[in-house]
Amino acid sequence: MKKHQKKKMHKNEIMVAYICLIPSIIGLIFLTYVPLAAVLGLSLTKWEGVGTPQWAGLANYVKLFTTDPYFVDSIKVTIYFSLLAVMGSMIYSLAIALLLNRKIPARGFFRAVFYLPYVLPAMAVYIGWSWLYEANFGLFNYILSLLGIHKLKFIASSELVVPSLALIAVWLSGNLIVIFLAGLQNVPRVYHEAAEIDGANSWQKFVNVTVPCMTPIIFYNLLMALITNMQVVTPALALTQGGPGNSSRFISYVMYQYAFKSGKFSYACAISFISFLLIGIFTVILFATSKSWIFYEGGDD
Repeated sequence: MKKHQKKKMHKNEIMVAYICLIPSIIGLIFLTYVPLAAVLGLSLTKWEGVGTPQWAGLANYVKLFTTDPYFVDSIKVTIYFSLLAVMGSMIYSLAIALLLNRKIPARGFFRAVFYLPYVLPAMAVYIGWSWLYEANFGLFNYILSLLGIHKLKFIASSELVVPSLALIAVWLSGNLIVIFLAGLQNVPRVYHEAAEIDGANSWQKFVNVTVPCMTPIIFYNLLMALITNMQVVTPALALTQGGPGNSSRFISYVMYQYAFKSGKFSYACAISFISFLLIGIFTVILFATSKSWIFYEGGDD
């Protein structure tokens, strides 16, 4: 009888869980899957925003990879920017989080200072950085001139523009700092005490205790930073307009130009769907490789 009651309770719990998930499932379907299907459908047509879409099959995709003057370069630029921004953001935010996790004077103030860039209006941030990067009178070139180094064209040089924009993205990673801080405060103190008893120094404790315990947080931040930076568009809109040449013409910026400058909505939909696939590929790779380096307390990995 008791076994029957437990089985019935288990079924009731499952039913309640499914009922509670219904709003989320409906939102996911209508806010994610339906628009995605619509984008895919429009990408197989020829449509300029008015009139009836005309079936075009894979013509848009063929054109993107064969005759389009911007698209292939935009993929390379986006991946290059993402690698620099993601790796830089992870290193910077973890280092700042480690410092802010220590007992230092005005710790709360400094936490707010490092988080502030993340909540500032993006356009204002990039315009402010454009003054710092200004080739003749910008702060960075002023410092270089004091050091006897030739002035650099940070965002006017095809070699420096992507690293310069990635540096801004790193500075804007205040959200990652907050998440790393939360993770650091949940690292069990007993592990550090055991390492100290074994004679471990600060670096050994960081490598062998802190980093393994932080791997789930590192994975989450890595995933979020990757998805965010693969969709970058604001730097091109605010500072470079895709230049010099095609050196900062990101995928999202190319999509914006075709959709809202040229009115080629179906063509822009094809770019959007390929961007989705590209982000999906990197996400799958990240998930596939995560099992080899993520440590869960109480687990085997």
